[in-house]
Amino acid sequence: MVRSAEVALDYIGRLYAIEKIARAKELSPDGIFALRKEKAEPILEEFKAWLEKRVSQTPPQGLLGKALNYALSHWAKLIRYLEDGHISPDNNAAENAIRRFVIGRKNWLFSGHPNSANAAATLYSLIETAKVCRLEAYQYLRYLFERLPYVRTQEDHLELLPQRLTPDRLARFMAHQ
Repeated sequence: MVRSAEVALDYIGRLYAIEKIARAKELSPDGIFALRKEKAEPILEEFKAWLEKRVSQTPPQGLLGKALNYALSHWAKLIRYLEDGHISPDNNAAENAIRRFVIGRKNWLFSGHPNSANAAATLYSLIETAKVCRLEAYQYLRYLFERLPYVRTQEDHLELLPQRLTPDRLARFMAHQ
């Protein structure tokens, strides 16, 4: 007899195989939406029917019962990614972006002073935001630290944020260094 966890993992694996196809084909968000509508939606409908059948056959207080009930009670959130090709079916990108900080968290307990910890958090936030804005972190920090002494107004501060800087503008800055 096939175990319930193996069945659930098979459904999940089939859904991720569709995401892999979308990445391999470098589909646009509209293309991803269409692919999911065609391929993932029927799998999810089948998966939900299996969950609903299985939950009625499983004691609710056991680990499997809790997992089945959790999946069904969060179903609307689970299938939300079908509505938009920009949305990922998971939060892996966010998890990967913060992994280094989570691992370093215990080390930061010894920052020496709350102000040091705040400064480190601000710096890490700027670096990660620069990366998201497609800026090379070292170049952005050079840009930031060379301009920071000349900042006088709130608007000057805002202009130094990575969101306000394009990769082209940063490249022009670096070319003059």
